[in-house]
Amino acid sequence: MEKKTKKLVGVGLLTAIVVVLQALAVVIRPTGIFNISLVLVPIVVGAALYGYKAGAWLGFIFSAVVLFTDTAAFMAISVIGTVITVLVKGTAAGLAAGLVYLALEKKNRYLAVILSAIVCPIVNTGLFLAGCALFFMDTINGWAAASGYASAGAYMIFALAGVNFLIEMGVNIVLSSVIMRIIDFSKKSR
Repeated sequence: MEKKTKKLVGVGLLTAIVVVLQALAVVIRPTGIFNISLVLVPIVVGAALYGYKAGAWLGFIFSAVVLFTDTAAFMAISVIGTVITVLVKGTAAGLAAGLVYLALEKKNRYLAVILSAIVCPIVNTGLFLAGCALFFMDTINGWAAASGYASAGAYMIFALAGVNFLIEMGVNIVLSSVIMRIIDFSKKSR
């Protein structure tokens, strides 16, 4: 019973952190070029600590917050396409992070966390781009042309994902790994 209670409390705390981080990411837009989101870090940590179902749940919560706070441009084009794209990408990212961790944790926990931290943003961004191609391609063609891109594909890779994706992945790898090491250290020192 104690283990279930700890898991429930842990997932609850991480859920609150996901909500706060994503809500802040929408409210506090940086003035620079990059908009780095830290929300994937608690998703990866939750998936590692509590399993792939927790990862999927945290990804779903992330998606729900995005859906209600940061999708106006896409909602105006296709409500159904936006809902499907947003809910699937976040949930699948958390699920994938948890499954990768589960598959590798017995061999090397730290490698498992690092690979989970890589897979999570790849799935999230990859499914976002796939959703864009499936539901919003006509509009994205127009956005690409208006922005001076030769093709919608180049616009999607460089404008919608771009360097921001790489920086986000790097931050995710470093923070997820450090947080898991701190958690492991605190468990050993008890």
